[in-house]
Amino acid sequence: MNNYKEKFEKMRVAGSLAAKTLDMLTENIKPGISTDKIDELGYEFIKDNGGYSAPLFYRGYKKSLCTSLNHVVCHGIPSDRALNDGDIVNIDVTAIVDNHHGDTSRMFCVGKTPVKAKNLINATYEAMMKAINILKPGIKLGDIGHEIQSYVEEKGFSVVKDFCGHGVSTKFHEAPNVLHYGKKDTGIELLPGATFTIEPMINSGKYEVKVLADGWTAVTKDKSLSAQFEHTLGITENGYEIFTESVKGYHKPPY
Repeated sequence: MNNYKEKFEKMRVAGSLAAKTLDMLTENIKPGISTDKIDELGYEFIKDNGGYSAPLFYRGYKKSLCTSLNHVVCHGIPSDRALNDGDIVNIDVTAIVDNHHGDTSRMFCVGKTPVKAKNLINATYEAMMKAINILKPGIKLGDIGHEIQSYVEEKGFSVVKDFCGHGVSTKFHEAPNVLHYGKKDTGIELLPGATFTIEPMINSGKYEVKVLADGWTAVTKDKSLSAQFEHTLGITENGYEIFTESVKGYHKPPY
């Protein structure tokens, strides 16, 4: 146990700051605010609380957060685009504290959101939690993917296959890749001390995506809505720990 105790303590601190950043942003997510302003608020909060925004300058990325609106699957770049009534947006935050990363994202509904968007958001959150709830030493990566894929496909949605969860600790992205689709009892076995993200991207239409000319923004090819939630987790001796849990109990909309 002790060989990863210190790592988990540091992951808790980084994860907590990332979660508190989303908690803080929650009251600001309303029609009229620009995604640039959201980015600025997140950057300042992380900096003021002793952290650093991992995406900033990562592979040339020029912002601190990712803000993915409506049919944007992931890696949406903050801009002067204002949020409109009925939008859905994923905000993805990664805070570095003491060289360790806490990586998390949540969906937000802006004003009055259509029922079909709410259903997609709920299914995405439930799929992530179903995968998290099976975590313990000895399960395999394919078990995580199977749990998510079987749940969302039964609901008539599709799992994005071009992006996945990942190992995370002192590096932003490290092995293993955590696919959100797959077969039970396949892939590597998870052992105590492993730290990684589960971050399913679920589309209301087909699973295919394309990356825009900016090299970052991934969108659904059929322009259908997309939703995502993400937690950073660790495998313990007898289960798991979520490092990025909201301290305010903000799990999924409505908050």
